[in-house]
Amino acid sequence: MSKKLKKRLIRIIVSLVLFLTIFILEKTNVISNVTNNGVITFWVLFSIYVLIYLLIAYDILFKAIRNIMHGQVFDENFLMIVATFGAFAIKEFPEAVAVMLFYQIGEFFQDLAVSRSRKEIASLMDIRPDFANIVKEDGSLELTDPELVEVDNIIRVNPGEKIPLDGVIISGSSSIDSKALTGESLPVDVIEGSKVISGTINLTSTIDIRVEKTFENSAVNKILELVENASNVKSKQENFISKFAKWYTPIVVFSALIMLLLGGLISKDWVTWISRSLNFLVISCPCAIVISVPLSFFTSIGRAAKLGILIKGSLYLENFNNAKTFIFDKTGTLTKGNFVVTKILPKEKMEEIAKVAYICEYNSSHPIALSIKSLMNEVVDSSFKIDNVPGLGIIASDGKDTLYCGNASLLKENGFIFKEVDEVGTLIYVAKNKEYLGVIVIEDEIKEESKEVISYLNKNNIKTILLSGDNQKVVDHVSEELMIHEAYGELLPVDKVNKLEEILSSKKKGELVAYVGDGINDAPVLMRSDIGISMGGVGSDAAIEASDIVLMHDDLSSLLKAKKIAKKTLLIVKENIIFAIGVKIAILILSIFGLASIWLAVFGDVGVAVHCVLNALRSGRIK
Repeated sequence: MSKKLKKRLIRIIVSLVLFLTIFILEKTNVISNVTNNGVITFWVLFSIYVLIYLLIAYDILFKAIRNIMHGQVFDENFLMIVATFGAFAIKEFPEAVAVMLFYQIGEFFQDLAVSRSRKEIASLMDIRPDFANIVKEDGSLELTDPELVEVDNIIRVNPGEKIPLDGVIISGSSSIDSKALTGESLPVDVIEGSKVISGTINLTSTIDIRVEKTFENSAVNKILELVENASNVKSKQENFISKFAKWYTPIVVFSALIMLLLGGLISKDWVTWISRSLNFLVISCPCAIVISVPLSFFTSIGRAAKLGILIKGSLYLENFNNAKTFIFDKTGTLTKGNFVVTKILPKEKMEEIAKVAYICEYNSSHPIALSIKSLMNEVVDSSFKIDNVPGLGIIASDGKDTLYCGNASLLKENGFIFKEVDEVGTLIYVAKNKEYLGVIVIEDEIKEESKEVISYLNKNNIKTILLSGDNQKVVDHVSEELMIHEAYGELLPVDKVNKLEEILSSKKKGELVAYVGDGINDAPVLMRSDIGISMGGVGSDAAIEASDIVLMHDDLSSLLKAKKIAKKTLLIVKENIIFAIGVKIAILILSIFGLASIWLAVFGDVGVAVHCVLNALRSGRIK
């Protein structure tokens, strides 16, 4: 709890103790017995209650006067001042102090809740590095601000220190804790050549890093900017509440005034109708709704960030909840993007096929080549001359043997006669000299969590679509495996945008379309969709700039977490609005007919406010 809140709590407790003491003394006639004079008793009670009132209400008085001077007359502070001054005017001193006291208690709990939510957001700010150690030419270190480090500078990061800037390791190996950025609990091992991002923590050994981005363009700075600016993008509910509060308070004040005038003129009982009008003002205070709705979104965005889900504003959280169509990229989103050999045909030639393919792909670092090389347990000493045939494959020769490894066209162009295999995946045909040996079937592995995510969306009546540049046969296979509703393959980036335009033009009114991609080559469709969601985009400028939501680590299950957070947040917002308005209308009606005292109005207002705030704090909590 902050010092400011502690001071307020002490002031509330002192005021409450003084109020209860004087209230008990008054009701037991102790004060009247001591003064032994009705007039003196009145002024003693009046003076004591005014002093207690000023102790608990001086800040509200100051705010109301300041706002009036700035032309902002009608707000909750003004309502409280009018209501309590009116109570003093009709000599209801305990009610006047009680109204302000319980209002302050409600405000305290609201501010305490907001403070705790801000601390959750502030804990993310701990990822900001405080310093960087630049390695100078003579080997000495220069301690400096990360914002002053330039691209290609070498920095040294010792165990336990935050990595201050994005770069690549040029010396050393270590384990990196990226929990603060991605929510991933397990450390990641890094070696020379590994890329590292700012905001993560070096755990075990000293490493030297060549800086690739300035601090302004670093991942950690972009993340901090996103979190800090998230509250600026307001949801429709928040904008509605802002407009609602602007018109609501003056309407309430004039309604109370009309109620007072009509009731007083008709009944001639002005005291009774002043009391009813004051009740009307107290219960009409909109603070429960005005505070709880933004607090719900604020809390959810903060908790989502802790789970490695960056949401750029409450508008996107709301829109995400309303998305009825989800479009997915394939490679790197639904699949791992790392290829594995699933079959070698025919099986009786498996070892020879693998060895020939290994020799051909020996010097290649292509993902498909890596999957082929993983088949061999020991290094093959190759003296073959490698000839890359663009678009076809590889021909390798050592003067004695000629090896072929590539697609069907490679073998056909070199005179081989064979039957093409009908298998799903990337097919690598292999031949040696004049003999056709067989084929290697390579597939991009589907992520373990993809089926769970698609299944959840399907069960919730959300349409799923797959767009990919891969061949249609592979796309259809992935689609059938995951039970995706529609699948379109062999799409260039411009074709993806065109297909997205078709989907957007055919959607129903009020429905939104979300696109989930890897954030690098999907920037155009991410930006064009109603909700752009990028996968594993911590180090990608394109991801952070183009997306509305960034899943900071490459885990599609974060999409479900985000969906559940959005759904729960909007549910809580609706609950708070319905509950607050419902209770207030009920007490307002009772107040008009004289069935609600100012005590009920006070407890109704404070109780509603505290309930709504506590309910708002449930936002973002998911199982």
